[in-house]
Amino acid sequence: MTSLHRDALLRAESSIAKVKDSVNKDLMRLKYHFMAPAYWINDPNGLIFYKGEYHLFYQHYPYAPVWGAMHWGHAKSKDLVHWEHLPIALAPSESYDLHERGGRFSGSAVDDDGVLSVLYTGTILRDGAVIQTQNLAISTDGIIFHKYEGNPVISAPPKDGSADFRDPKVWKHDNIWYMVVGSSKDGKGKALLYKSPNLREWDYVGVMAESDGKMGTMWECPDFFPLGDRYVLMFSPMGMGENKTVYLVGDMDYDTGKFTWDTMGRSISVTNIMPRNRSWTAKEEEL
Repeated sequence: MTSLHRDALLRAESSIAKVKDSVNKDLMRLKYHFMAPAYWINDPNGLIFYKGEYHLFYQHYPYAPVWGAMHWGHAKSKDLVHWEHLPIALAPSESYDLHERGGRFSGSAVDDDGVLSVLYTGTILRDGAVIQTQNLAISTDGIIFHKYEGNPVISAPPKDGSADFRDPKVWKHDNIWYMVVGSSKDGKGKALLYKSPNLREWDYVGVMAESDGKMGTMWECPDFFPLGDRYVLMFSPMGMGENKTVYLVGDMDYDTGKFTWDTMGRSISVTNIMPRNRSWTAKEEEL
């Protein structure tokens, strides 16, 4: 662990320690749904079952109850109901993730032969431009994480993407690691596919799937997994009105790197249920 990262973690833990006891006495504090010990929490990240326990990471700002430079909070559980808070896993500290309006954005976790490995997006602003890269951190005990010294493992988006280039989801297929990253280009959301033999060296495969012009301008937080003999691609679209999450069901061709879908479903804000859009050409389902 670099001294910069260690110091950033110590400062964050010190901030939480000053208020967590008083915060825990708040009668409005949730008792069933998970909360951070104090201050800001949003997206869950890197949910994984590792060495007999469930691990939860989450976007966290440990200095105030507002959105700020994102850290990764950390907790574990044996039953997904009772959670033990662990030290903050990751803090902004390096040139690729240290910025008050950036930090360590969303990502995922995998078990690499006993090594808990997390892939995440580092976000900074430089000369008014957003720079998003994909980075690796590892832990052998599931608690203390070391940022890979060769970060970023993906330093720039491909020509098919844009500066919106974030939220890696990683999985293994036929002994090869794959990563899907959310992005956009020409007003269309995209899922970009990479592959790697070791989580450190990544080759760009191509556009795994993209919007047909009606499914959002940017695909955030993509998830991809098999379900029975088919595959599901999920994402949170930007620019799609009240639609908050979309899932596509289809088939994956690992030889070409293409995901072909035939069924679409979506979750819609309960505050303003929109009518079904009859312009979809494929079978559509609503959650």
